[in-house]
Amino acid sequence: MMLHSHASRGLRWRSVVALGGLVFSVAAAHAQGRWAVDPKASLAWWQVNPNLNHLWATTCPSDPDWRPGQGRSSGWNIHPNLKLPRYGYANVEDTVHVPLFPRHAVRSLCVEAVRGEVVVADSVHWQGVRGTVAVQGDALITGERMRDAMMHQALETAQYPEIQFTLDSLVGVSKQGDTLRGSAVGTLLLRDLWRPVRAAVQAFPDGGGMRVLAKWRMPATDLIQLTPMLHYMGLGVNVNLWKDFFMGADLVFRPAAPGR
Repeated sequence: MMLHSHASRGLRWRSVVALGGLVFSVAAAHAQGRWAVDPKASLAWWQVNPNLNHLWATTCPSDPDWRPGQGRSSGWNIHPNLKLPRYGYANVEDTVHVPLFPRHAVRSLCVEAVRGEVVVADSVHWQGVRGTVAVQGDALITGERMRDAMMHQALETAQYPEIQFTLDSLVGVSKQGDTLRGSAVGTLLLRDLWRPVRAAVQAFPDGGGMRVLAKWRMPATDLIQLTPMLHYMGLGVNVNLWKDFFMGADLVFRPAAPGR
């Protein structure tokens, strides 16, 4: 009986150890991961305040939730429900409706202009979050050909084809339901200049992956330093007509393939 009791205790102990190892392995699998941007389902955008009814752009102009502004080039098929603001070209400030035409549903029809990857070391406490997201500057479209050519010239996309955001950390994270909110802290590389950035982010399951909405804001006058050619183009930033510059992304992340 004593031998049987010792054997039973040994068996139970080995079972507890095995179960503990299994739980630890499952927890570790959920606590860390590598996620990659789905380029067909992701986009980047910018918008100026005041937008003067035409100062905004996207990398996914084929999305039916987006439309170009006044003075657009021909050939656009615009949903009749997408109305432009009534103030026209008037200098009316608006920092609320940014972006003016957000995407309401994920559709995998964007040009592959956005790439990136994020590594999450601990998704329980959202610590050790690192990553990069890069946007093809030539893919940003306002819908007016001459305006787009000037934008790409100002960005010097021939020499600096990508705009890059490097994520150093995710801070101030809170969770409500299945939605995470926080701030992405990192740096923006525009042309050959680095700028600290703190972007507001939301993340939630959508589109068969994890959808992340990010947005940050800077004084529009900073664009003269980041894109010096604007100074010679005689646009609204030179006379302080442009007040704010917003940039952001609507990304869909999916688990990265093993070995990446």
